Amino acid sequence: MEEKNVDRLCRIRDIQRAVNKFEHQFEEQYGIGLNEGMVLCTLLKNGRMTSGELSEVLGLSTSNMSKVICSVENKACVERIVGAKDKRNMYFSLTEVGCALLERVRSEQIELPEILDKLTSFA
Repeated sequence: MEEKNVDRLCRIRDIQRAVNKFEHQFEEQYGIGLNEGMVLCTLLKNGRMTSGELSEVLGLSTSNMSKVICSVENKACVERIVGAKDKRNMYFSLTEVGCALLERVRSEQIELPEILDKLTSFA
């Protein structure tokens, strides 16, 4: 393996460690994991969505998506809405609790590990 490839592999390891550290801190601060946060952000941007739409956007398996949705439902951040035209369709949308949590995330300072800060800066 080339030296450059080894360096990249080690860099990816460092990024993964930083993401894991950030997720732990995020969960401690807000009571939700990253996948749960991504569901809330996605619903905020897109409005109501089906589980399949969410799993496609977030790149999660359908079984993992079901677990994440169940978790945010149990935390009262998301509600189920039965489809108006087809009662077999189930949609999910943010609740007031979910919106308030996202507003809290938006308004508070989130400390990122340096490696993630560089990757996510908008400048």
